[in-house]
Amino acid sequence: MKKVVFVLICLFILPLEILSQGNFIIQNKRKSDKIRFQLINNLMIIPVKVNGVEMSFILDTGVSKTILFNIFNLEETLNIKNAQEIAIRGLGEGASVEALHSKNNIVEIGEALNINQELYVVYNSNLNFAPRLGIPIHGIIGYDFFKDFVVEIYYSSKSLKFHEPEKYKYSNCKKCESVLLDFHNKKPYITVLVTIDGREIPVKLLIDSGGSDSLWLFEDAELGLIPSDNNFTDFLGYGLSGSVYGKRTRLKSLSINNFVLENVNVAFPEDASILFAKQHEARNGSLAGNILKRFHVVLDYEKSLIRLKKNRFFKEHFSYNKSGIELEQNGIRLVAEKNSISRLLSLDDGNEVVKKGDARVVYETNYKLSVKPAFTIIELRKDSPAERAGLEVGDIILKINNKESFQFSLQELTHYFYGKEGDRIRLKVERLGEILDFEFKLESLL
Repeated sequence: MKKVVFVLICLFILPLEILSQGNFIIQNKRKSDKIRFQLINNLMIIPVKVNGVEMSFILDTGVSKTILFNIFNLEETLNIKNAQEIAIRGLGEGASVEALHSKNNIVEIGEALNINQELYVVYNSNLNFAPRLGIPIHGIIGYDFFKDFVVEIYYSSKSLKFHEPEKYKYSNCKKCESVLLDFHNKKPYITVLVTIDGREIPVKLLIDSGGSDSLWLFEDAELGLIPSDNNFTDFLGYGLSGSVYGKRTRLKSLSINNFVLENVNVAFPEDASILFAKQHEARNGSLAGNILKRFHVVLDYEKSLIRLKKNRFFKEHFSYNKSGIELEQNGIRLVAEKNSISRLLSLDDGNEVVKKGDARVVYETNYKLSVKPAFTIIELRKDSPAERAGLEVGDIILKINNKESFQFSLQELTHYFYGKEGDRIRLKVERLGEILDFEFKLESLL
């Protein structure tokens, strides 16, 4: 399934102090464990317990600190102890957001336990990833988890295995590629080759499992990192500091040792959105979820190593949103659902009746009100097929191709916009209480 773009989250936390930090320890004799994760928009969503409260976190190699947010109804239960105030700045053009630093929290992931986990708690109602992913998200964890284990990521089966390093044994694997990692501010970087205008260019990329795009490159004319003439400006996603925009195009190839991916989607974010990300001068961009998901991944921070093996997603075509619509699961709506039933009667009570032996079968139709998610257009690419058809930001999608929108998840609904060029899209929307119909065809810009 094609995935809607969701931005990687690369955090820079001020002040950048080194504080005492607990470690995760696996509470079993095997010293290893396995958990399942949800794969939504190429992001891994894992179950995490914080101070005994079950939550959902994004597992993100691109963050050095554990961030907690969207906890307004859980604050008392979580027993979060407020400490010093700090400011967090991430991708996007907005201002930094304020947070509180909390120590001595108990965090559990499967059978892994940390009794002295530091958390950075963000109390900002606008920082809510649930509308963009369609499920509640309460936080992000990265380095604090990966530093203590050898982590195997099975994207194809949506499972995660983690092992205490001294217990993990590497198997012989002729079909694997192993690459050394560099670390900067507790974040892993990999050097790969990209082919632009027939020229192979080595680039240093942040490994960012918290980004759902394929590849981001920072423009650098001296290195030859510039978008081709065949590009278009698009919304790239959200960061902690706001929306991110940039140019989308394609690369001829991306090579990780002997693994070569062709016709790879790439985005060049605007400079205003990546000022903090470019503080690491040697960094040329990010390698994100739509690349990583094509491999079985082993991450070994202790040995500064990543090991890759192709999986069933490796040859999946790189696609992108051809409609110009970005959706959000924004609020709810009441839907009247038809409920047809049949019942046996001995007497005709005036309904439509069919004889069946000595009994009568009465067919009745009634309706029940149900609460369903509301899918709202929150971004509309300029001069896109959807915009030219007359759709507007704020429109609520009621039907797509004659199917009720509530039958789909946010990801399934967005999948329609990643189809083939020429695919016809019919939308019924609600706009300020008025029901309107629109139709357009998907257009390829690359």
